[in-house]
Amino acid sequence: MVNPPETRNDDNPMSLSPPHVRVLLLDDEPDNLFLRATILRQHGYECIPASTIEEAVELFNNIDIAVLDYHLGAGQFGTEAAHMLRRTRPHVPIIILSATLEHFFGGAEDMHLLKGHSSIEDILSALSSLEAKRRGSPVVVDARDFFYSRIAMAIGSDVLVQIFDSRSTWLYCNDSAAEYLGQPRDWFPGRNPSIEMPTLMRDWNEIIQTVSHTRETYIDRTHRGLLNIPKPDEQNITWSVLAFPITLHDDRSGVVLTARILDRSPAAFA
Repeated sequence: MVNPPETRNDDNPMSLSPPHVRVLLLDDEPDNLFLRATILRQHGYECIPASTIEEAVELFNNIDIAVLDYHLGAGQFGTEAAHMLRRTRPHVPIIILSATLEHFFGGAEDMHLLKGHSSIEDILSALSSLEAKRRGSPVVVDARDFFYSRIAMAIGSDVLVQIFDSRSTWLYCNDSAAEYLGQPRDWFPGRNPSIEMPTLMRDWNEIIQTVSHTRETYIDRTHRGLLNIPKPDEQNITWSVLAFPITLHDDRSGVVLTARILDRSPAAFA
């Protein structure tokens, strides 16, 4: 006997096929709307565009998630649409896109992404999380990783970036540093380099703790970079290593440790 084909029932939470997710995109820039909609459609989302708050309000009853640009021009703001949507359909997740983190949005949005720094991968990740929320699954947003990844992004992807607390415990390691040290990124948080890599990494404990305590910057131009002994292919490399103090996500004192290559020439040893 042949089983009947699977059918999708959006009202049945046990349906085997995922529910169709309708995303409202509010932006007064046509190019932004087109690009964002094209990419999201490629990832399986149904995109419903709007260029004004009035257009968006007409679509509220036909959406599952809203992605709203903050500054719409002509004196309009995405937060106005967010507050209206929250009043009429309080369970619809909202993502606000803006160019600043300094503006207080009043809590209408579920998630806030920073334009110019948040990539399309960030939007897709946010949609995936909020889609899980819509289905009734718990959503956990790691604010620490968001905070520290933005610091690393500002410094540059070609720079090895590590973030420590005042006890020299890893809080964050970017992809470049993780690859250089030979471990996946999620291996580092909660570990201490002097315990985990005593023969590989230089003893940074004293430097990190001193920078954290004095709030002064440490600068080192060296041939061995972060390591006790340079790697075989680094014999002619000069590194610039910088450790500077920051305030952590929980207001404790911490340290950013960066390293980048200054010179690859043989003259570096002259």
